[in-house]
Amino acid sequence: MSDWFNLIQDKLTRWWIYIIKMLPNFGLAVIILLLFIFAARLVQRLSHKFFLRISKSESISGLVSGILYSLVIIFGIMTALQIMQLDKAVSSLLAGVGIIGLALGFAFQDLTANFISGAFIAFKRPFDIGHTIETNGFTGTIQEIRLRSTTLRTYAGLHVIIPNKDIFQKPIINYSLTQERKVELEFQIVNTVDLDFIGNRIKQALGKVGSDDMIRNVEVYYAAIADPKIQVYISFWTSNNHPQEFMKARHEAILAIYRVFTENKIYTVQFSDKDNSQPVKQPAS
Repeated sequence: MSDWFNLIQDKLTRWWIYIIKMLPNFGLAVIILLLFIFAARLVQRLSHKFFLRISKSESISGLVSGILYSLVIIFGIMTALQIMQLDKAVSSLLAGVGIIGLALGFAFQDLTANFISGAFIAFKRPFDIGHTIETNGFTGTIQEIRLRSTTLRTYAGLHVIIPNKDIFQKPIINYSLTQERKVELEFQIVNTVDLDFIGNRIKQALGKVGSDDMIRNVEVYYAAIADPKIQVYISFWTSNNHPQEFMKARHEAILAIYRVFTENKIYTVQFSDKDNSQPVKQPAS
């Protein structure tokens, strides 16, 4: 028992001597760590302001500033451990961080993809809050943009949360960035009418549709002859700030054209438009 007691006493004595010798290093390590904490907070505050000015996004600036804060803190901890001559602890810490990061990368790869896509969206800014867009089969107004997802309010009043990965990988139509949109209509009429007369009547009718220049730059062309049919092509420009403006203009144009056909007792053979290629067979009167 005396040998065991002497061994334990000797071990504790050496530890105590080592602690006494390391007290200056320990004090310096604490001071260094406190300085790094102060520097990390300063870096976080300055980077948050800087990236907020660049990206105009609170979420992206918060993410970047948080990452920089964590990096400065980790570097401060490793510096403090090196001052205390705990090099093996530093190596173990780095290895552990690498393994944990790799495991998390595999486990949350979809979440990581959403965050990266959200960062690209924040910097590239293909759309902004209040814009009307169409993506992933949904059309509506942007309500909120976060790093993981984007919230869209549809015209039915529904809030749709779309992962940023799906938005980033698929086409986006931003109606708010395009001021005008071309509407194209095609139909067939019988070849027993005066084409010049009908063409002029269609232009006059479309020129009187709506208010605030809803329909402008009307063009009427006869594209083909397939006896007893004449292929008619009509195009015009309308506002595109809102998808319903396009739908309303097309609606009013079709009504005006059918009124012309009704007044002149003209029958259509086939009617279609470029956005919906399914023909609708129906007489004009």
